[in-house]
Amino acid sequence: MSIIVTLIIGGIVGWLAAQLLGRREGLLGSVVIGIVGSFIGSFVSQVFTGSDRSYLVFAWSGFFWSLIGALILVAILNFVTKKRPGTA
Repeated sequence: MSIIVTLIIGGIVGWLAAQLLGRREGLLGSVVIGIVGSFIGSFVSQVFTGSDRSYLVFAWSGFFWSLIGALILVAILNFVTKKRPGTA
């Protein structure tokens, strides 16, 4: 059951991060962004707070740090995949 919850929460977080930063992803892409963003958010949470609270699936702090991680990931993806001037 926790895998299903993880996929649903990951999809919501990934979709929200992609929407906020103007990236259009499908369902699978949103889930992957959300789950990877959760790992990034866990690391960022440890750096800033000294504890890892992102593992709490239904806690607002876990959702917040997962969203922060997903936003970081989407920003990196936007930077890497952006077309550079003068290239086709």
